[in-house]
Amino acid sequence: MAKCHPFNFYGGEELSHMGATWFVSFAYYTYVDRTHKTWASVKTSVSRRSIFNRTKGYHEFWLNQVLGMENSRLNTNSLGINGVETKRMAKEVLARL
Repeated sequence: MAKCHPFNFYGGEELSHMGATWFVSFAYYTYVDRTHKTWASVKTSVSRRSIFNRTKGYHEFWLNQVLGMENSRLNTNSLGINGVETKRMAKEVLARL
């Protein structure tokens, strides 16, 4: 994975290794809609899934952190999901947790 800059909050380094938008996309797939597979387009999805699975204790906290992020920061992902959509999905995931 490319060098990443950790988010400045609890567990931020782990989230940085996945990417906030990738994390929300995979959480959406996991908890809301199994047909959503945008997260799978990333070549490193296997290692990111491993991080996701071992950091479940952070998920609710991270989703709330994502809701407070600037859309411009969330727009810089390789999945093609913009910040508004990322936050919409995060809200839906939070409603299911």
